[in-house]
Order: sequence, then structure tokens, then C-alpha cells
Amino acid sequence: MPEFAQLIDGYRRFRSDNYQRFRDRWDELAHGQQPPVMIIACCDSRVDPATVFDTLPGQAFVVRNVANLVPPYDIHGRLHGVSSAIEFGVTGLGVRHIVVMGHGACGGIAAALKGGDQGRPGTSFLDQWLAIVADVRAVVLANPKITDKQLALEQAAVRQSLANLRTFPYVAEKETAAELKLHGCHFAIADGRLSVLDEAEESFRPV
Repeated sequence: MPEFAQLIDGYRRFRSDNYQRFRDRWDELAHGQQPPVMIIACCDSRVDPATVFDTLPGQAFVVRNVANLVPPYDIHGRLHGVSSAIEFGVTGLGVRHIVVMGHGACGGIAAALKGGDQGRPGTSFLDQWLAIVADVRAVVLANPKITDKQLALEQAAVRQSLANLRTFPYVAEKETAAELKLHGCHFAIADGRLSVLDEAEESFRPV
């Protein structure tokens, strides 16, 4: 199976090319990080934020999960991978922007549209995770004017995640103090187009 060997080959190319090209930056980053931007993206292999935004090492603190979702603030009883990353990014690293990046042809959103039993039979981590968009899913499915349910829920999930971000007290405080800005965007895989959410207009506008 050559797949892991291909990763090692990629590392060797990185080590001889990009690592050398940005050697001063890597030396600086060895002493710590101060990324100005946090990106919450999907773990889909086709939508790597560093590729889409052409970022430099140390420019973005990236969190990836199924369907780029943010859960609401909740201090009780569960493991909080995404929530702990938000806390660290905002209170520890002092990021100045949080970007929620949705994307086209999202498998997690397709699973949410289909309904339950998307993971293992019985208790499913996937079903529990996608419950974050259960309410907006119901709204999308109930609206006969929406013909592209997939795109509509992909975009609604971004808006829901932004709303959930604002339930974190330190996020809300920093946004109110103009020390933090929240952004939503959607990347269309088919044509490579990025659209940015205008929250005032409640619409995604192509860049």
C-alpha cells in the first residue's frame, strides 16, 4: 500500500523546498505562535484551509471537524474538542478573527439531510454531532421554495455555527469590545469559488 509512502515523499519535497524557502519563519515559529486568525473548517480532504487561503505557516489556527460545526457553549459532562480549541484560540492565543468555512458537496451536511443512523448502529457519535444543525435542517426541509437543500443547509450550518460561537462568553465579550470579528464563508469545490457571508443582508456574496 503506497499511500503512506506518498506522504513521506511529500514531506521530503516540503523539507527541501518550502521549509527552506521559509526557514526564517520556521525558526521564529519554533519559539511560539501568535496566529491572528482562527479557521473552523470541515475535515473533508478536498477543502484544506491552508490551500484555499494560501496561508503562511503560523498565520492561521485551524480546527477541523465533520461539517465545520461549532456546538453551543456547554460546561456540562462531555468532552469538548472544538470548544477547548475555541477557548485556547480566543483566550490563549488572542486571535482577532474567527472564520467558519463551509463548503460545497459536504458529506456531513448530506448525512444530516438524510437523517439518523449515519454512523454505527445504536449509539453514533456522528448522529449526536450532526444534531447541532437539527433545527436549521428542519427549517430547510420545510421550505418548499428551497430547491437546493444541500447548499441551503451548508450555508445555514455556517450561520448556526456563528450563532453558537456567540454563546461563548469570552467570544461575545471580545466581539462587543471590537477585539474579535466573526466571519462566515462557503467554498464551492466544483468551481473553486469562495463566498463570504454578509450577516446584515443574510446572504453569501462571491469574492
